[in-house]
Amino acid sequence: MEELLELLEKFKPGVDFRNNQHLIDEEELDSFDIVSLVSTLNQEYDIQITAADVVPENFNSAEAIYALVQRLEEE
Repeated sequence: MEELLELLEKFKPGVDFRNNQHLIDEEELDSFDIVSLVSTLNQEYDIQITAADVVPENFNSAEAIYALVQRLEEE
C-alpha cells in the first residue's frame, strides 16, 4: 500500500490520498486524471485495467485503488 501511496502522491501532488475517501466525489481526480492514472497503474503493476473497471467506486480512495490493483494482479 505504501508503494501505491508514493506513486499516487507523485502522480498528483497536493492531493491527500492518505485520508481522502472521496477523490472522485470531491473532484480531486477528474476524468483526465483517471485515464492517466489507469495508464500509470497498468505500466507500474503490469496489470490491465479495463473500461468495466473504470468506475468511481474503484478510484474514490487509495484503498479502493489498491484493492483494484491487488485483484487484477491475482487474475
